[in-house]
Amino acid sequence: MVETAGALALNSPSWWQRLLAGKSFPVMVVSAVILIVWYLGAIYLNSPQIIDRYKKQNVEWSFSQLAKDSWSMERAVLPAPHQIAAELKKTVIDKKITSKRSLVYHAGVTLSSTLLGFVLGSILGLVLAIGIVHNQTLDRSLMPWIIASQTIPILALAPMVIVVLGAIGIVGLVPKAIISMYLCFFPMAVGMVKGLRSPDPMSRDLMRTYNADARTVFWKLQMPSAVPYLFASLKIAIALSLVGAIVSELPTGAQAGLGARLLSGSYYGQTTQIWAALIMASVLSALLVMGIGYIEKIVTKRMRGGLT
Repeated sequence: MVETAGALALNSPSWWQRLLAGKSFPVMVVSAVILIVWYLGAIYLNSPQIIDRYKKQNVEWSFSQLAKDSWSMERAVLPAPHQIAAELKKTVIDKKITSKRSLVYHAGVTLSSTLLGFVLGSILGLVLAIGIVHNQTLDRSLMPWIIASQTIPILALAPMVIVVLGAIGIVGLVPKAIISMYLCFFPMAVGMVKGLRSPDPMSRDLMRTYNADARTVFWKLQMPSAVPYLFASLKIAIALSLVGAIVSELPTGAQAGLGARLLSGSYYGQTTQIWAALIMASVLSALLVMGIGYIEKIVTKRMRGGLT
């Protein structure tokens, strides 16, 4: 038994081998490289201002002193990661959620228009996809316009939408949600067209052999086949919806939302505030995509259970 235990100990991988074989080690390496490049980039971009100050004050300096001052500038061209972390702590942890200086509060404002635009865009994209798949006239007439709609820059379109809707009395959440809807309906429409057309002709012919009508074919064959495309499209759509919500806050001069934080940071040269808002937006986007992925796992698990 001692020999067997020794053989197992020799054959079992060490903690270092398990670390190399896992997913965490590559992520750690890439993160470390990004941090190193970021800190060096902060020195490179911030150093001209600091060197000019040294020359005016006739101060002798070293590289370590230059790096230290570059990483502690109040209005840096590129803030250091620890400065952004401090800003996130101050605006996320130290502030109450109800405070207008809290990034959580601003993220909640942006999230509301994001989710409304996502729901509207997903429904619109799904309806258009169903119409395109089942009607050749809509396929020939609508599909080129759907593709052409995405060639218009959203930064140019957003102010016009805000102004036109404001002129007829529609203000607040709805205009921002419409801009989000405009961005996110496209991946839903294109993805679901591909998904609804994914069943092979033999499966369609088999269902027709059993006298299945168009509704039965849609619910029993096309929709189950389109589920992978549906969730892939939803993940893209939710991320684009967040982008649309942030962009819609820029031309309105909004007082709340992540877009408003970006605007105020650019007005007053607070680059740490800008970077903190960007990181908060990326975290929010990742959480939304992860939520869609979690729902996808539940749906696919139930679908497999229904087949067994």
